Amino acid sequence: MMHRILFLFLAVAFLGEQAPVQGRQTSILLDDFESYEDGALPVKWKAQLNGKLVPLTEQFTHKNESFYVKKEGGKQFVRAYSKGEAVHIALQNGEDLEWRLSKHPVLSWDWRANTLPLGGREDKDDLNDSGAGIYVMFSMEGIIISRPKAIKYVYSSTLPEGTVVTYGKLKVIVVSSNLDGIGMWKTITRDVAADYKEVFGGNPPDRPMIIRLWSDSDNTKSEASSDFDNIQLLRRF
Repeated sequence: MMHRILFLFLAVAFLGEQAPVQGRQTSILLDDFESYEDGALPVKWKAQLNGKLVPLTEQFTHKNESFYVKKEGGKQFVRAYSKGEAVHIALQNGEDLEWRLSKHPVLSWDWRANTLPLGGREDKDDLNDSGAGIYVMFSMEGIIISRPKAIKYVYSSTLPEGTVVTYGKLKVIVVSSNLDGIGMWKTITRDVAADYKEVFGGNPPDRPMIIRLWSDSDNTKSEASSDFDNIQLLRRF
């Protein structure tokens, strides 16, 4: 009898370990860029045309403005390149991903700056270039002119990590800096819900609208190259 009870206990424990808990995914991988060919466009993402997100095609890439997948030393990632331009690709919540901050408030990614805009400063309008950025848009606000309410996490050419810059409804947070060096992969983990409360006050919308990968060098008329990988949403532990 005792052997039978012990067997049933172990069986239930085993099944409990194997069964996923509904709605309790530890992480959601948005992209690790492993499903593409070397040199391909990351077509899971979208481009912007006339204020709308559209499929990413070759028309949105040229010698001074591109996102393409690159393989290096067994690692595959996406490279953003701009020369006097601004480049960005996006995923839209509800279409390209399902993101609820109540379940996965943390955003994590790997990035590497190869070349940053010369003299770029996110706190100066005429020098406001970020060689690498991840932009989370929460809502559109305004009666006459509607503008995005968003946080932009950046790799800055000149500002120290921890700097926060305000452009109306846009909050720029420096999470990596040229002051600490470039050329090495860095893993960034941000509690987006907590950051929203810190910079805006109050609770964020549960469903951010858009997440965007970004690189620009248009204000400084210089050059930027940066790599992104392992973009994922995490639960808070």
